[in-house]
Amino acid sequence: MSAVLDKSAQKPVRWAAPPRPVWEEPPTKAGIAGKGLVLSLACLAILFPLWIVVVTSLSSRETIDRAGGLVMVPKGITFVAYRELLSGGQVTRAAVISVLITVVGTAFSMTVSVLCAYGLSRSGSLGHRWMLMLLLATMFFSAGLIPTYLLVQSLGLTDTYLALILPSAVSVFNILVLRGFFMGISPELTDSARIDGAGDLRILWQIVMPLSRAVLAVITLFYAVGYWSAWFNASLYLNDQNMMPLQNVMIQLVQKQEAPVGLGQAIRTGELSGLAVQMAVMVMALLPVAVLSPFVQKHFKKGMLTGAVKG
Repeated sequence: MSAVLDKSAQKPVRWAAPPRPVWEEPPTKAGIAGKGLVLSLACLAILFPLWIVVVTSLSSRETIDRAGGLVMVPKGITFVAYRELLSGGQVTRAAVISVLITVVGTAFSMTVSVLCAYGLSRSGSLGHRWMLMLLLATMFFSAGLIPTYLLVQSLGLTDTYLALILPSAVSVFNILVLRGFFMGISPELTDSARIDGAGDLRILWQIVMPLSRAVLAVITLFYAVGYWSAWFNASLYLNDQNMMPLQNVMIQLVQKQEAPVGLGQAIRTGELSGLAVQMAVMVMALLPVAVLSPFVQKHFKKGMLTGAVKG
């Protein structure tokens, strides 16, 4: 008997697929191959344009002229475009401005959104229902562009960086997702902390927020990508070219309105290709989002679905 047990214990444990519902047929080989082909084509459609942008930004002027424009096959790698862009000209200043606006704006937006969502998640808070209905109304009705511009102008925010943060500081959708997640936290935890003498701010900081890391990471990424990619507010409220963020400088380059300060001479003398500069600025604009997204990807399912369903 013991020998039988020993032999059975030595057998490797195989991974078993989760059971399928009775109405779902097992996939055929053709179906599996078709899914793999569709996913491969989708990945190729996404990665191929990015590959062209990166390769063109790393190509010399001779390679770009020989290819007649965008380069698909790298022939000699050069970092001249990136070296010129990061040498302290307009692009470097615009990148620093974009980073500062993203960091400050994301911190401010998260602070306001978390406080508002926590207040709305407490059913007994003052004006809870009316405040929630007011926020929901702003999702369907807005004053429009001209009244918003007049309001920003009357507050003296034009030609200031606050005009890039305050008009888009709060997203009602993000607040509702946070509220739904906060409401899913067991009330016994907050009630026990309140019995021990903890106030609302302490409960929020030491209990609610540690349990909500997934949704906080997702919403932080949403706000950060929004601030980093924003260009319309800068074109609307800023008149000084030295205050423009990176996205607006990239638009100027793509539209070929003017070359950034310090690069015009290099392009005119033939040392640098204007197309390589355009692609390099695009890579600089895409790089932060591409680097941060994989670290937050694991929180998307738990953060978004739980927050949306339990609301």
